[in-house]
Amino acid sequence: MFSFSFLRALCPVGLAVLASCSSTGYAQPDYDTIGKQFSLVLQNAHFSRTRFTQELYAKFLDNYIQSVDPQHLFLTQEDVNKLRGRYETSFGDYLLAGQTTRLADELYAYFSERALPRLEAAEKALDGFAKQLPAFDSQRSVPRTRRKLERAADSAALDQVWRDTVEDMLLTEILRRENVVKLAEAKGKPDPNAKELPPTEKIRARLKRMRAEIQDADREDMVSDLLNAVAHVYDPHTDYMGAREEQRFKDMIKASLVGIGAKLKAADDGSTTVEGIVKGGPAAKEGQLKLGDHIVAVAKDGDENWTDVMFLPIDKVIDLIRGQKGVPVRLRVQNDESGAEREISIVRDEIPMSEELAAGKIIELKSAEGAPRKLGVLTLPSFYVDLDEGDVHCAADVKHILRRMVREGVQGLVLDLRFNGGGSLDEVRKMVGFFTGAGPVVQVKDARGHVERLTVSGKPLFTGELVVLINKMSASASEIFAGAMADYGRAVIVGDPTTFGKGTVQVPRGLAEYMPYFSRRDGCGMIKVTTQKFYRVGGASTQLRGVASDIVLPTVTGGLRVNEGEQDYALPYDEIPRAGGYVRSTRLSALLPQLVERSKARTAQDKDLQYMREDIARAEERQAKNSVSLNKELRCAENAEQLKRRREIDAERKTRYALMEKADAENMTIYRLKLEDVKADALPLADKDDRNSFMEENEDPEEALDDAPEYPSGLDPVLRESLHILADMVELDGIGA
Repeated sequence: MFSFSFLRALCPVGLAVLASCSSTGYAQPDYDTIGKQFSLVLQNAHFSRTRFTQELYAKFLDNYIQSVDPQHLFLTQEDVNKLRGRYETSFGDYLLAGQTTRLADELYAYFSERALPRLEAAEKALDGFAKQLPAFDSQRSVPRTRRKLERAADSAALDQVWRDTVEDMLLTEILRRENVVKLAEAKGKPDPNAKELPPTEKIRARLKRMRAEIQDADREDMVSDLLNAVAHVYDPHTDYMGAREEQRFKDMIKASLVGIGAKLKAADDGSTTVEGIVKGGPAAKEGQLKLGDHIVAVAKDGDENWTDVMFLPIDKVIDLIRGQKGVPVRLRVQNDESGAEREISIVRDEIPMSEELAAGKIIELKSAEGAPRKLGVLTLPSFYVDLDEGDVHCAADVKHILRRMVREGVQGLVLDLRFNGGGSLDEVRKMVGFFTGAGPVVQVKDARGHVERLTVSGKPLFTGELVVLINKMSASASEIFAGAMADYGRAVIVGDPTTFGKGTVQVPRGLAEYMPYFSRRDGCGMIKVTTQKFYRVGGASTQLRGVASDIVLPTVTGGLRVNEGEQDYALPYDEIPRAGGYVRSTRLSALLPQLVERSKARTAQDKDLQYMREDIARAEERQAKNSVSLNKELRCAENAEQLKRRREIDAERKTRYALMEKADAENMTIYRLKLEDVKADALPLADKDDRNSFMEENEDPEEALDDAPEYPSGLDPVLRESLHILADMVELDGIGA
């Protein structure tokens, strides 16, 4: 069971990623047969067992249009009507008739023929703005997002949309620079914008990169767009993955990869910049690649066959850098300072993603009444597993950390599942047993209505108090775990009002095994298809509703609209009978009223949590308004108010955090418990550098102007309050409250 598709939606192409995994050196796949077999597997394997109909064909087309043009910037309502007239009643017939390639080509050609001229026209408009900037004194505004708005009726209406869009992009960039200049002057530092392109040229570079991404789409991209538009009408988490995406998925789920160990980012000048270098990785060992270097060309096979990567989409650059372990890749790079160009060769190797692995801390709290109290924190970014080799398992890693915590006398644990998007069903099943012992873990229902109760055997590994920390981004396997802990009465759930709300199980199936006997099988990719829904042992689904917190705290995700209910074509909520064989403990139910009251009293006085409540309210107001002014004077006033608030908060925090750091030093000792520490004779003290131990990163000159102090002892406000709740649980249980 996997749930990473919604996370990809939050990570645009331009964000830094790690060059990784293996080569896709194969002949052009038979996408016509792939499309046909994909369609058959989808209809037969999906939980809904829904057959293709003309009603569905219309949804396939509309979803395709929305996926390639989500902000409604390229296709007008006239365009949509034309596409509907031609494909609305026949979309699925193309796939079933083995004409996937034709349909993908025709649809993408129609889209690109309208998108590319729009981008070129916007670039030309910047020529005029380079000579004379707009007055920025109008009373017009633009939407923050156009995703749910009506499309422009015709080309003339879309012209105005683009005039407003370019003006907004330009004004936003100008205001950003002015704010940075003010911050730099206040600190007596040089302007970090000094080396940047002029505002009009920077916007032009962004548009040029967008244009290059559309122009450079290959057949795999086009077919993937098409088949995913079909898959996502069945539900948001059923996906088609081409060969490249399939390999990325496998790397993500196992938390390791093969590559050069460099964090890359698309630069405004069209190159790809080196933002980070993994310590001990291939690039670090080779030593020639430097932070800030600009990659301009790649020789994938380590030979003289160079590919110019200027303005190439970041994922395509990464695919070129990918390859087999032990095989070199050559890079042509330019120095950030001198611009001098050089060629380097790096041998690819396996890179463990240590930041994505389970990790813990033990916090020893001094007590005036006797022995110190020991509390643990265990952070789990995902329920990872190696789908290929089978030698990476998060449950095994968590077991090692828990055993060491038990050995150290930890009385209570915060299991941090914030931003954990899910992973392996079997791994989460095992982990539930670490805290509950033998019994049912989750119920799974298939398309026929058959319900299977997945169980775990053995005795619990950790019997101390437990807080499960969640947010809106905790999904799928995280919700299975949190739901089981809630149903058993084993833990107090803390965080956002609910988790994400994904209650479906996906099974990855390689399409090669479904291809006809004499068909070409290379590069077929896979379908990750929803085959089951899962239910808590109490009978409730987590679908749409998620798992509710017992104690709600304001969080950084509190103002985001990212839950399952925000997704198109989400499956409905339902319930089944509760599972037999489990007994709910009422012990925590008796403690909960006191825990809630104590937490309310603390959070009412917690300045950081008050700030978060204000931030959530502001975010919700912005989303409801969905409007940004094109008037510079109004925008400057808004920015000035935000900057004033930020400075006041930073100043208040500096004073308060200094006192908190002093109090922490007097009252607590924090020990590191990463996987490499579990067998150490004595646990090392936690250090601020532990947070940066994985990678050397390029300093962001704008971030260097940020006065915001770091959270004391590396404990963010929500985690700190969770530890207070945990300490209350230990105390109240100890006095028999």
